[in-house]
Amino acid sequence: MSFATADLYDEYEEELQIAKPMFNDYGGIKQFSGPALTLKVFEDNSLVRAALEEPGLGKVLIVEGGASLRCALLGDMLAELGVKNGWVGIIVHGCIRDSVMIGKMNIGVKALNTTPRKSVKKGVGVRDIAITFADVTINPGDFIYADEDGFVVAKCKLK
Repeated sequence: MSFATADLYDEYEEELQIAKPMFNDYGGIKQFSGPALTLKVFEDNSLVRAALEEPGLGKVLIVEGGASLRCALLGDMLAELGVKNGWVGIIVHGCIRDSVMIGKMNIGVKALNTTPRKSVKKGVGVRDIAITFADVTINPGDFIYADEDGFVVAKCKLK
């Protein structure tokens, strides 16, 4: 499905949440959409790895990382797992690393920024809950539409 978030907004304004424009594009794909799988973590990417090891089935992984800029929650090895396992996109409310390599991959990635520092791995976090950041609340299964203009959240697939 080809779309533009601006066009979706024009047609479905009342049905969409619009994320605050604070994310940068890092993946090799700039336009992606799919149902959300949500994670809430803080400076620990263990659950990110666990999710990306599963079949993505065209989903978008949403990582609420508390806007931490101190370490990366996604790097090239985890992004490659996402590609291999059928994830279409990853949105990180935090940092990533290995951005040049991720930019060559067949996956959409949005994040606040980059840093070379890796995260801890203690297995701490929560999965499949409602998360709120960037003026949107995302529930598991909500539909995410992302492109160069940002991303929007819908309760179901549009069109």
